[in-house]
Amino acid sequence: MIQSLNKTVDLVDKGQFLTGIPTYGKIMIGDGGFEYYNDKNIADFIQIPWNQVDHVAASVLFNKSISRFAIFTKQNGAFTFSTRDNKKTLRMVNKYIDSNNLVRSLSFFDVIKLGLKGLLNRIFKR
Repeated sequence: MIQSLNKTVDLVDKGQFLTGIPTYGKIMIGDGGFEYYNDKNIADFIQIPWNQVDHVAASVLFNKSISRFAIFTKQNGAFTFSTRDNKKTLRMVNKYIDSNNLVRSLSFFDVIKLGLKGLLNRIFKR
């Protein structure tokens, strides 16, 4: 049986863990950490204690809606999730993570702009 990290739970919501093939399950946020439990496979779960979270990046569309968010850990890389209400989920995460560690991810055009800038710097060796 899986032992939860949380003693008190602030939010439970349906969500997706986004890898190559998204899996559906429940996302739980509480005092111990961020947890994801797959609906179909009991052995498929992710538990991230708050002290292991480096930062959280949100993908913002048109300065208005949040399509997904990624949790970057100190040792195990990044995990991308999406819930029914991502703003509400990130507000709950903000209770346990410093606001400076909640960042906005780069948009498609920002990535293209940085790539062109780097390419021009290599060509002209600035």
